[in-house]
Amino acid sequence: MSRSTQALAYARPSALTSDRGGRLLGLETSGGLTPVGPEAHPQFFAGFLSSPQAAARGLLAVADVAAARYYQRTLRASLDPVVTANGDRLRFESFSGCCGVYARLDVLPEGLDGADTGHGTTNVDVNNPLRDALSRMAGVDPLHLRVGPDELAVTTLDGPLLEKKVPLPDRWLRGFAESQVLSAGFDLRAELSAAEAVRFLRSLPRSAAGATGGAPRGPLWVVPVGATLRPTTRPVPGAVCLPGPERLAAFQRVLRYATGLRVYGPAAHGGASTAAAWEIALPGMRLTLTLSPEPARGFSGEGGVLEALATDEAAADAELVSVLLAWEPRIDTADLAEQCGLSTVRVRAALARLGTAGRVGYDVAEAAYFHRELPYDARRAERHNPRLVAARALLAEGSVLLHADATATVLSGQRRYQVREAATGVLSCTCQWWADYRGRRGPCKHALAVRMARRATTSVTTPATPVPAAGETR
Repeated sequence: MSRSTQALAYARPSALTSDRGGRLLGLETSGGLTPVGPEAHPQFFAGFLSSPQAAARGLLAVADVAAARYYQRTLRASLDPVVTANGDRLRFESFSGCCGVYARLDVLPEGLDGADTGHGTTNVDVNNPLRDALSRMAGVDPLHLRVGPDELAVTTLDGPLLEKKVPLPDRWLRGFAESQVLSAGFDLRAELSAAEAVRFLRSLPRSAAGATGGAPRGPLWVVPVGATLRPTTRPVPGAVCLPGPERLAAFQRVLRYATGLRVYGPAAHGGASTAAAWEIALPGMRLTLTLSPEPARGFSGEGGVLEALATDEAAADAELVSVLLAWEPRIDTADLAEQCGLSTVRVRAALARLGTAGRVGYDVAEAAYFHRELPYDARRAERHNPRLVAARALLAEGSVLLHADATATVLSGQRRYQVREAATGVLSCTCQWWADYRGRRGPCKHALAVRMARRATTSVTTPATPVPAAGETR
């Protein structure tokens, strides 16, 4: 697995402190992007939390996922959570070390009290002493939240810094991109009351058979029955996949504050497992855990962004769309299409492209994208995507032979693969990847190379539109 190292520098450790006025949760920031450009230690919020206990547990749940590996647990890795300020809310995000669980705590406008929220994205320090303090927090005293340095710290930032160096695998970067593309295809499948949500989640197993040495299990499904969910081993109509129920363990932090549960996912497709998003509603907040289709299968290999990465049109559209994002908490694709003069289909492709650079995420609760700028070189996700790199190499080597009957031949090593385009535009291939997944994990490298070759041919053969001479009208 290709890795880079991310250096995080904080003015001081984050901490939970108390005084006569209540408690202060100071979250320190590192190397963020804001509307005015990069800042070493941006400040996004200084005010009170409406539901301090629930917020503390929600932040711990996001930190739990950042420190967890739900598959091959012998290795431990942790990346400090990312926080995005969208002007009216704060979003805390993390990814598991195994790349199979994406967590996000949305602190909504009604969860924030008494201060304006800024705009930007950065990492926040969530250290072990802070986690211990948040775990012990009790009582009903007000909780003041500060995201970023206070005025005193701003004047002393030239002093010693707390530095962390964390491994940043390329597949984590691709995971952020793939999870938002998959989430954009989810629909609401079930909704439970607080009592039913607690009952159902507490009935789930806490550990996987495969992780404890037992025989691996097949995908678990749940189907709405009355006011609750019933587990089933078959994807019956209306069922939603629960791939690895033990990966919802972080919800245990917040169950006592839950006001409801919503489940999102795609329509069941045969017996194949699918990704799904599970959302706990909290007072003024939402905690969402998005699970990859299988515990042993990270988001990074899903291939949902490959089509957007393989087209120059989406790249150009993404440049146009990016200047209109403006840190919006809710991006309406129809409004964005009208602003930039593109179709909604092209805008969605551009947003998928921007997602590969970490510049947008997707909120299933609002069925809308939101703007963020991940504080690391997310372009690595494109440069180091194995299938995309392999497809470009095939194209550069002249290994793609296009035919007139919607088929193509791709020479790869000592083998020849036949790629065919269906009437729906889907490309199938005779390779083992297609036989195994049949498009469920994006195109294979051969189909991707054919798609790129056809687009290149079209752009060369399509005549340019004549430009009218001065004074000439059309």
